[in-house]
Parts: sequence; structure tokens; C-alpha cells
Amino acid sequence: MVKKILSYSYIYLILLLMYVPIFVLIAFSFTNATYIGEWNGFSFDLYKALFKDQEIMVALGNTLILAFISSLVSTVLGTCGAIGAFYSKKRSRLALENVNQIPVVNSEIVMALSLTVMFVFMGSMIFHKNIFSFWTLLAGHIVISVPFVYLNVKPKLRQMDPSLYEAALDLGCAPRTALRKVLVPQIIPGIVSGFLLAFTLSLDDFIVTAFTRGPGLLSGDAAIETLSTLVQAKLKKGPIPMNMRPLTTIIFLVVLVATIIVTIVNSKNSKKVKTRKGRLN
Repeated sequence: MVKKILSYSYIYLILLLMYVPIFVLIAFSFTNATYIGEWNGFSFDLYKALFKDQEIMVALGNTLILAFISSLVSTVLGTCGAIGAFYSKKRSRLALENVNQIPVVNSEIVMALSLTVMFVFMGSMIFHKNIFSFWTLLAGHIVISVPFVYLNVKPKLRQMDPSLYEAALDLGCAPRTALRKVLVPQIIPGIVSGFLLAFTLSLDDFIVTAFTRGPGLLSGDAAIETLSTLVQAKLKKGPIPMNMRPLTTIIFLVVLVATIIVTIVNSKNSKKVKTRKGRLN
């Protein structure tokens, strides 16, 4: 009984520490007070001012474009890598999985510095100019996202029925057709969750962004400004910008709704699979 109480108390304490700051931020997004803790009355003034703030809108646009493109590329690379490793020999599969673990367990500052050194070397020795731009920033985000997509897809490959893919090949399907129509539909939940995780990682990344960004996207000739770099720059000068409070509230609600939808869809798909297996048995 005591262990049960302690375990539940620990869980609720962790949840409290995680979500109370978010709910406080959401609450103070509905008042135009400069500092969190002051209450000037309920209003939507900050939400109205948010969409008129050109600086934040540019940073938001850069962040979303970068997150979408890097997540899309990372999902393709991570899924292909997971499928390739799954059908490889044991020694090759173990080697690929060990290499994939390095970016996951390694410190992000090490990855950022390594990428910076590589881009500086390439710029000075190969291109003979500064190559820091949107493309270096995109490469950095892909590097940190691909391993997590791989880790999301791999369990789904282990859970699927491998005989279906082999049966499709035996019945005359080309490998590409069998891959597209038989294998990929079985691992869609892992691919979707990998994409969402890669999108989230790109959305809030600061260290790799700060080290690898250059001019481009909506920032024009200036260094690309994302939400993370913008907040960091603002915090050097004073408190958290008021217009960031409604923006973080909107992002939190969008992510929450997306997570609920994905969970419901995955639950329905798993029930359909169980029903089909029950009928076959």
C-alpha cells in the first residue's frame, strides 16, 4: 500500500512539475501584463498583437518551413534506413544500429560543433567561401532527427508479419510494389510518429540552429531567425516577450490536438489488425 502511494505521488509530482508552468503561461496569455505574475484583466490583446508582430511572424515562418522540410527528409531517410537494416544480415544490422545510437546519446553541443567544423572546412577548402545558409541549417536538423525516426520505425517492423511481404514477392509483385503496397502500410504508425517527433525536435532546437544557420528563407540576407534563437536574443535584453505567450499557447494546443488524433487513429488501426487476426484464426 505504501509503495503504491509513493509511486502515484512520484508520478503526480512529475506531471505537476511538467504541466503547471505550461498552464501558467497559457493563463497569462490572456492578459496584457508585461510580467508573468501581474494580472491586468482578461483580454485577447496579446493574440491580436501577435499576428501584427512582423519579427515573430518571420521567425515562425522560418521555423515551420525548416521543421517541415527537415522532418520530411528525415522521415524518408530514417524509414529507408530502418527497412534496410531490418532486412540486412545480423552483423550489418548491429553496426547500423550502433552508428544510429551515436547522435541519440551524444551531447547536442558536440554535434553542433562537429557540423560547424565540417562546414567551415568545406567552405574554405572546397567552395572557397562561407557556405553557412539555409542548406547547412537544414543538414544540421536532418542529422539530429534521422536517428529518432529510425527508432520509431524499427519497433513497427518487428511487430509486422514478415510473411506478407514474402508472399507478395512469391505471387509476382516487384520489390518496389511489395514495399509500397504491403510493407509500408504496416509501419505507417511508426512513420507518422517519427515524422511528428522529428518535427518537434526541429521546432524547438536551438544549439544546432545557432551554430549552423546563415542567411536565407524569410530573413533574406540576414541570418535565419527561428523562434528559439529569437527568444534567446530577447531574453538577453529583458523579460520574455509578451507576444510569445499566446504563440506558445497556440503551439501547445496544436501539438496536443495532433497527438490526440494520431493516438485515436493508431488505436483504431490496432483494433482492425486484431479483428482481422481473430477472423483468420
